[in-house]
Amino acid sequence: MPLADDSADAAMALLTVHHRSDPEAGVGELMRTARQRVVVLTFGPGIDHRFWLPAEYPPEAAAFDGTRAVTVERPAGLPGGARVETVPVPHDCADGSLAAFWQRPEAYLDPAVRAGVPLFAQTGDEVLRPGPARPSDDLSSGRWHRRRAGLLGRTALVAGHRLLVADL
Repeated sequence: MPLADDSADAAMALLTVHHRSDPEAGVGELMRTARQRVVVLTFGPGIDHRFWLPAEYPPEAAAFDGTRAVTVERPAGLPGGARVETVPVPHDCADGSLAAFWQRPEAYLDPAVRAGVPLFAQTGDEVLRPGPARPSDDLSSGRWHRRRAGLLGRTALVAGHRLLVADL
């Protein structure tokens, strides 16, 4: 990063560490530039994974993303004692991340939404081609709403997101 050592009170990475070829180096840059605190929002593969999309529709894409995730047990070079907090995804989340539309499945049918989600953008059309047809069929038939009726009244979903906070 084009910042001097210890030049910021805090440094933060939001859902990006798992997109780096060397996550430790990226977190090292956060540590180098921050004087007081480093915050990393990431997700733990396989923990609290109650989000329906990766498990049901493009499992090949979810497997690809899981190979790049930084586990909470290995917080990518953060010092020992980093605090770990669960971060629920609100039902009206607008950030465009993979889990943002968990209660609004029709959004995943929009090519612009899929293009903005690295999981979909990086796995290619051949993996996605079978995926969007099923959600479309499930939505038009009412099958999705019947299977996910319990989600519709919820205000947030725990989908594996974790906030790692290291005080330096």
